[in-house]
Amino acid sequence: MARILVVDDERSIREALLQVFEYRDHEVRAAEDGPDALDAYAAFGPDVTFLDVKMPGMDGLEVLSRIRERDPLAVVVMISGHGTIDTAVEATRAGAFDFLEKPLDTDRLLVTLRNALEVRGLSAQVQRLSDEIEARHRIVGESPGIRAVLERIERVAPTDARVLITGENGTGKELVARAIHRISERREGPFVEVNCAAIPSELIESELFGHMKGSFTGAVRDRAGRFEQADGGTLFLDEVGDMSPAAQAKVLRALEEGVVTRVGGTEAVSVDVRVVAATNKDLSAEIEAGRFREDLFYRLNVVPIHVPPLRERREDIPALVAHFVELAVRNDRVPPRRFEDAALARLQRLDWPGNVRELRNTVERLLILASGDPIRAQDVDLLVSGQGGGGGLGGDLLSVESFQEFKEKAEQAYLLHKLRENDWNVSETARRIGMPRSNLYKKIERYGLVREG
Repeated sequence: MARILVVDDERSIREALLQVFEYRDHEVRAAEDGPDALDAYAAFGPDVTFLDVKMPGMDGLEVLSRIRERDPLAVVVMISGHGTIDTAVEATRAGAFDFLEKPLDTDRLLVTLRNALEVRGLSAQVQRLSDEIEARHRIVGESPGIRAVLERIERVAPTDARVLITGENGTGKELVARAIHRISERREGPFVEVNCAAIPSELIESELFGHMKGSFTGAVRDRAGRFEQADGGTLFLDEVGDMSPAAQAKVLRALEEGVVTRVGGTEAVSVDVRVVAATNKDLSAEIEAGRFREDLFYRLNVVPIHVPPLRERREDIPALVAHFVELAVRNDRVPPRRFEDAALARLQRLDWPGNVRELRNTVERLLILASGDPIRAQDVDLLVSGQGGGGGLGGDLLSVESFQEFKEKAEQAYLLHKLRENDWNVSETARRIGMPRSNLYKKIERYGLVREG
């Protein structure tokens, strides 16, 4: 059992995190402001602290600085609903272990907690969390497309060949990477994930290759990068198509020479790492546009695996629904319910632009909100209307009284759809729709948009 301190001025966030962590048998304390947090840290001595950035009075960055003054080895994860690259850079340089954006995703929280506990050396808690995470990431399906994926996994996993996984957002590329690691000769080694799209370009070198104490402001101790952390195991470079050109060059050198050098260091460190990469982009088009290195592509694309979208494997939907019901009942304390065949048929006819991730969110919504047991086709019509482009508004969009209300609902539906499409990466969504990120944050707050699941 780990000790976790949650600091946030929003009561709903504190209660949500308390529920997530206490359900997994951790000892949790909560604080609502900076002074309260400092008192709680001194009295409680947490293994990991989740700390909000924006709070009235003493903000999170000041609290982080004071905590690090008292305890240079403190493991602090910063959380923010209005994260910016500058804030992330400042927090990391001040000694934050990681930086998460709201709305917080349960899977991402658990992965971050597991990594934080590894730093603290709490092996029993790490193993328990790893077992739970693996159960949540099992590949489900018997369609020809999924059978082809599983067959290729079985053939490539025992080797050390690099793998490039392609597919739309939400198809399960991370599941493929985890499956490769789980049945490989490296399964006893670490599985280290890096989301290349989520790391500011200013920090990518330090994140991947580590840094030495004093190499930049806030580098108060030596820190191993993700390549060193993955030594003897697997390094998963998710959304590798979003990596900056400078980082691409350094990764290429690490792959070619098998050594890394920490920022501010001079000693080359040998690493034994199997690299698995994933992207939702067409890297051939990115190469032609000059945004991705062709030589790095060939280094990564030794064995390609394409994960089909859910609309191309509709026959897997009943099995996926059963799997998500089991997970929700076991992990989220949701009462078990059965789905009528007509309800499953209705789900099979939808297009699922968010793929398997969207289906999971929908199953959880139906389990919570459907009026009876079993869940019927009428429940799907009522609660899952507008799938495939309406953002969940469905016929309501055309039944409004005024044109102004129609425009607002249409904007809400469009933004929700695009956020889902980009896995709630606010920066990437803003870039793709041509909207300033600050404006998108304001609209998310205005419409009360929240990530499901």
